[in-house]
Amino acid sequence: MANYTIFGTGNMAQAIGGVLAAGGASVEYIGHADSASATIAGDTVILAVPYPAVAEILAAVADQLAGKTVIDITNPLDFETFDALVVPEGSSAAAEIQRALPQSHVLKAFNTNFAATLAGGTIAGAPTTVLIAGDSGDAKAALAADVVAGGLRAIDAGSLRRAHELEAIGFLQLTLAVGERISWTGGFAVAE
Repeated sequence: MANYTIFGTGNMAQAIGGVLAAGGASVEYIGHADSASATIAGDTVILAVPYPAVAEILAAVADQLAGKTVIDITNPLDFETFDALVVPEGSSAAAEIQRALPQSHVLKAFNTNFAATLAGGTIAGAPTTVLIAGDSGDAKAALAADVVAGGLRAIDAGSLRRAHELEAIGFLQLTLAVGERISWTGGFAVAE
């Protein structure tokens, strides 16, 4: 059985945890405020917090993340303007996290999904699809299997370099929702 530790307790953390638990995985949650004293039990760790909180969490638990898969769900946008990403041009939040955690396998996933579409399993009648990018084929395959076991679709989106494009998609989707051009129960679907 897969064991996940999710940093965060909000809507996204609960929706992701629900999918993974539905597929038979063990899931524990650690609140952002508890990260300094956290003991990580999961083999896979999900950062389901806003991007500005990631640095603090990594500073507190980086030594515990060595050898683990770390899944970044963040969209590193400027929350004051909703008009720009805050990572270096051409980079991604996931790439920055991988640089900070060279002993871990960092994946980008769930950032192009809204909590409601993860929990509901569909987007406008199409199955919810989780796009996964990363450099470890084994880590991507393991997450994809757990996502599929939880009732959703998963697609390998390529290497960690593709996190840049996934974050651009997530950024666009969030700005559309914040601007009330799409609903928080909608978003982008992948047709086969």
